[in-house]
Amino acid sequence: MERVSSSTSTYDLGEDATAYDDLSHLPVAAVRNHVPLAIDVFSGAGGFSLGAIQAGFEVRAAVENFGHAAATYRKQIRNFTGRRVEFFEEDILNLSPHKVMDEGGLAPGDCDLFLGGPPCQGFSSHRLGKSGVNDPRNALLYRYFRFLDAIRPRMFLLENVPGLLQPKHAEYLSTFLGLAEDNGYAVREPIILNAKDFGVPQNRKRVFIVGYDPKAVEFAIPWPPHPTHGEPGKLSERGPLMEWRTSAEVFAVPAPPNDPNDHHMQHRAELIEVFRSTPPNGGSRSQSLRTLPCHMQHNGHKDVYGRIDPSKPSPTMTTACINPSKGRFVHPTEHHGITARQAARLQTFPDDFQFEGGLMASGIQIGNAVPVALAKHVVSQLRNVLPSSTG
Repeated sequence: MERVSSSTSTYDLGEDATAYDDLSHLPVAAVRNHVPLAIDVFSGAGGFSLGAIQAGFEVRAAVENFGHAAATYRKQIRNFTGRRVEFFEEDILNLSPHKVMDEGGLAPGDCDLFLGGPPCQGFSSHRLGKSGVNDPRNALLYRYFRFLDAIRPRMFLLENVPGLLQPKHAEYLSTFLGLAEDNGYAVREPIILNAKDFGVPQNRKRVFIVGYDPKAVEFAIPWPPHPTHGEPGKLSERGPLMEWRTSAEVFAVPAPPNDPNDHHMQHRAELIEVFRSTPPNGGSRSQSLRTLPCHMQHNGHKDVYGRIDPSKPSPTMTTACINPSKGRFVHPTEHHGITARQAARLQTFPDDFQFEGGLMASGIQIGNAVPVALAKHVVSQLRNVLPSSTG
């Protein structure tokens, strides 16, 4: 069992078939002799992978341990090159990176981009005080590094919640960054990007950390990426921005016929009346007449049972995004929570991308995903770093 130690703690790092049909949401492109290669760990249902494929990468391998997300990934993620993604439904602590490379047909240094979003719940800003500091999932950040060190990609891109940058998690982050730099990677300062600034109809802030091997690539691109969208009429240093996409577009078009994800929670009559009393374009738990005794001494979570405002980007899709009791997840005009398909659209998944496991499992997969359009934009920028013979 491999371990890494910090000044105060020691963390376990673990021990070191089917043909797919094409889907319309993947790019139609001629297969070139030199397609950049990627690996995606903690892949979830595949938002990061799909964005990378749409940016022109071939994903050689992916790792995910949540069964429903694994089932979704296997059915939905296809390389436009026709090569199958080698998928590992395993606990990454017990999976050897060399096995991943072997089955993905890669030697150390062959991978161009190593992707991953280690579980973020321990870093969530919603966890108060020192809560989350010793969450065992936080140590998976180090396991990401051990894969990085074995695979030796030209670049890596890590995504997580902004809470990762909180002082209480400084030990985890500084240890990870130090390990990467000590092993030959140049690491850019962690940045926070908001998905709404990159064509996603959702207000969603996430941390991105990019690193690169200066012996393999010259990182001569603007970083962080320039926003493509902004407030109406806003100018950037590069000229006018496109307007933020609003959530209205998500609700304007019916779901495809027989869509297995076109379902919402079934609510009690009492809750339906609560939703009827919730005003359009917002509302709060008090306006919804849903102030319970437990709320009387609590000033937070005012958005629960609120409606999504269609004139703005939506609130952040969480793993409970289909549950109105967990946030502002009530349909703008109808008296129920949003459907899994509507949540998926807010994450810019295409309508032919179907999530496995039922409503609750779908919500978890959707909330955990990197928005596809954001992933595509960021990965496209990184592709410009690669030598022309590869990219």
